[in-house]
Amino acid sequence: MTPQDDLITRAARVLPGGVLGSHRSGPGLEFVVKDARGSHLWDADGRRYIDYLLGSGPMVLGHAHPAVVEAVQRQLPHGTTFMLLNEPIIALAEEIVRAVPAAEQVRFMSSGSEATFFALRVARAFRRRDKIMKFEGGFHGTHDYALMSVSPRSPKAFPAAMADSAGIPHALGDEVLVAPYNDLATTEALIATHHNDLAAVIVEPYQRVIVPQPGFLKGLRAVTQRYGVPLVFDEIVTGFRLAYGGAQEYYGVVPDVAAFGKVLAGGFPLAAVAGRADIMKHFDAALEGSPDYVWQAGTLNGNPIAATAGLATLGELRKPGAYQRLFATGARLRDGLAAAARKHGMPAQVSGEPPVFDIIFTDRPVVDYRATLTADRRRIVIFNEECLKRGVVKAVNKIYVSLAHTDTDIDETLGVFDAALAAVAARTA
Repeated sequence: MTPQDDLITRAARVLPGGVLGSHRSGPGLEFVVKDARGSHLWDADGRRYIDYLLGSGPMVLGHAHPAVVEAVQRQLPHGTTFMLLNEPIIALAEEIVRAVPAAEQVRFMSSGSEATFFALRVARAFRRRDKIMKFEGGFHGTHDYALMSVSPRSPKAFPAAMADSAGIPHALGDEVLVAPYNDLATTEALIATHHNDLAAVIVEPYQRVIVPQPGFLKGLRAVTQRYGVPLVFDEIVTGFRLAYGGAQEYYGVVPDVAAFGKVLAGGFPLAAVAGRADIMKHFDAALEGSPDYVWQAGTLNGNPIAATAGLATLGELRKPGAYQRLFATGARLRDGLAAAARKHGMPAQVSGEPPVFDIIFTDRPVVDYRATLTADRRRIVIFNEECLKRGVVKAVNKIYVSLAHTDTDIDETLGVFDAALAAVAARTA
């Protein structure tokens, strides 16, 4: 038994399914990370991988970036957590306000799920309504309001919601309305019908790997403003990735509230809600005891180590040419994957923006969640497995790109993509 086999056996005894969360590598392909530097991972048996999972997105600078490591090492002797104000977290809040168009004030949490949960809670307090609207296929974390109609195999008619997990109270199904992403006419009609009950509309401005159609986000902004319904952007993935000011800068649409995570903390547990001061004031403890107060606290909220890592990460992203380089690297990889799919005669779309995208095995344009249901799911499973066999790690439905990926990495990866697609063609012939 190799060291890795032993670790996998131990994991199976103490972790449900032997994995963390829901991410699986595939039968016989599980591995245990021993080391990570730059764009690479090494498993417990010493095998090297090119990493496009990047911790599910936070490591936009790559693993163990010297600037982040040095900053964290400087902070460690001064304390690791306080649950009190500290200079790094104040500085990070100030930087978010400077960077993000919607941000007038900031509240910190420890995870993206917490951030979207509290973004909706504060919107309900402000609006004094209960229902929220989300978009089919949109993922906003793992709380009960979020895990609705993320991946329904047989979707209901809009705006009915379907729970995606066991254990979600059935009553919550009536509190979540679902609209079709990129369908502005239907969305406007649903909001017009239900606006008196809506506390907020939450959207991934760039939904998973589906790009917003021209005018969709601007139209969504206009209709929510018309009815006074707060618009919440889930920028957990897009924040500081598509642009320094996030998707709202990149697409030119400013919401009322936004949720941030991943890139924000450079690989440490930290997330944030940022938004208009008149909405954010509901978090103010001076309101405690009143019906306007939103109670929110967490042991590690405002953690100085995470804030220090975040500040170091954002400092690197502010350097001239950082985003141009990230987009150029991602575009080369994305376009190369599309060319390989055409070479092997695959009915496939490579969908998304250069910093994060994926291949979807369908010949139908991918403009909403229901278009993804036309994809050949077996082919994406095989593709992911074949990539991993050849030393390329990616998420189930995403390829994240980092500033650490080199031209050599991209050359090697494109060779892997070519071989993996050849294997897909052979195994599904």
